[in-house]
Amino acid sequence: QVQLVESGGGLVQAGGSLRLSCAASGRTFSSYRIGWLRQAPGKEREFVAAISWSGGTTYYADSVKGRFTISGDNAKNTVYLQMNKLTPEDTAVYYCAATPIMRGFSVNSDRYDYWGQGTQVTVSS
Repeated sequence: QVQLVESGGGLVQAGGSLRLSCAASGRTFSSYRIGWLRQAPGKEREFVAAISWSGGTTYYADSVKGRFTISGDNAKNTVYLQMNKLTPEDTAVYYCAATPIMRGFSVNSDRYDYWGQGTQVTVSS
């Protein structure tokens, strides 16, 4: 089992920044990819970014490239999502999730086995 706990969400004005954290516990994580996905009201859950725990390969959705940065701290078993230049379109519940690296990268949320409870990010205009 893998347990994931997100934190760092909140309310921010357009153009501002937030940093989300995802603390992981349970099994060893070298064989997992940790992703951030988000779901806005009335919309499907969508991929935002991911990082391979071993090696640090990163992936981003086109909508966040150049604005968001995903990183990991192995010593703390924590993955971060630094979000800059936020817009109201970034408003959503943000989830971190884990998927085995052996499955290969995919933006499909069905590929992720373990999920956190989510953290709300609201960007005001």
